[in-house]
Amino acid sequence: MSSHHIVREKQEPALIIANGEACTDELLGQLLEWSPFIMVLDGALEKVLHRQIKIDVLFGDFDRVDTNLEELKTSQFPIEIIHAPNQEKTDLEKAIEFLIERGFPAANIVWATGKRADHTMANIAILPKYSTLIKLKILDDHSCIFPILPLPSIFTKWYKKGTIISLMPVSEATGIITHNLKYPLNSETLKLGQRNGNSNEADEDGQVQISYQSGDMLIMECKD
Repeated sequence: MSSHHIVREKQEPALIIANGEACTDELLGQLLEWSPFIMVLDGALEKVLHRQIKIDVLFGDFDRVDTNLEELKTSQFPIEIIHAPNQEKTDLEKAIEFLIERGFPAANIVWATGKRADHTMANIAILPKYSTLIKLKILDDHSCIFPILPLPSIFTKWYKKGTIISLMPVSEATGIITHNLKYPLNSETLKLGQRNGNSNEADEDGQVQISYQSGDMLIMECKD
């Protein structure tokens, strides 16, 4: 499996391959097809090489990498190998910040869920931190997760009736108003662990609108 790099860099989202549970080859192939820039966290390196994926940037602290990096520079030429030993941030945070510094407007993230629950929670929870700087989505075989901004921004997207749309606050989100959801919210508050907006759904085919006043909120488009 390889990325075709058929679009210009930064016209389509970069792809970050993290070190959680691997998704299906079908989903990964779809993302690679439209990703001109592939960034791999070091913990996923062996699985990525096994799938014959062309890597643009390898990123991490390399404390548990068995592959000979000098040989990798030849077999994956041209490749950037970025050593990022800062332990104050996760490798995913550092990778996102690298893309921001390089001027990427958007990135998809795979293999960021599953396996260790602490890693999954940390990966999802950091998304709002960068929501004004880069558009991010975490994707796996069951969900697409992304942050939305508070007012004056209004999230609007067309959905098929019955599409599962969960509204998940990161800590708390206030003043939430929705249109075309089966369980509408009218200037209401969601608080993590107390009142979540999980398992809502599009009420009819058409545009769903979601806005909120303050806090941080994630949209999770889910399928069983």
